[in-house]
Amino acid sequence: MTKPFVPEPGDAIVRYLVADLDRAIAFYTRSLDFHVVVQAGPVATIARGALHLLLSGTASSGARAMSGGAQQSPGGWNRIVLYVDDLDAAIAPLEKASVHFRNAVESGPGGRQILLDDPDGNPIELHEAPKR
Repeated sequence: MTKPFVPEPGDAIVRYLVADLDRAIAFYTRSLDFHVVVQAGPVATIARGALHLLLSGTASSGARAMSGGAQQSPGGWNRIVLYVDDLDAAIAPLEKASVHFRNAVESGPGGRQILLDDPDGNPIELHEAPKR
């Protein structure tokens, strides 16, 4: 039996709100090389390398309205950054799958990057470091 994933004090996990948990899991595992660590009810923890991403469905406690009534929703501009060796090679299958990109590839002294949306509009940056 696999020991359940339990974050330790000092760990950090990014939470993304999602409208459809199964769709989000499929997107991250099939398109971005994440794997499912644990799924329980309306939440799942997925991982890629050292990054753990907590996907919270609409029925999760992490998606409840704030005490003042403000409703939480997916999207925004804060984002996770996934490092890739070859940005163009990483983009090609996503374009073929009709993934929505927020911009064209940007190049600068820190490398090359592009922003894409997961199925719920949560942004993801793919980043290729400068060649050494």
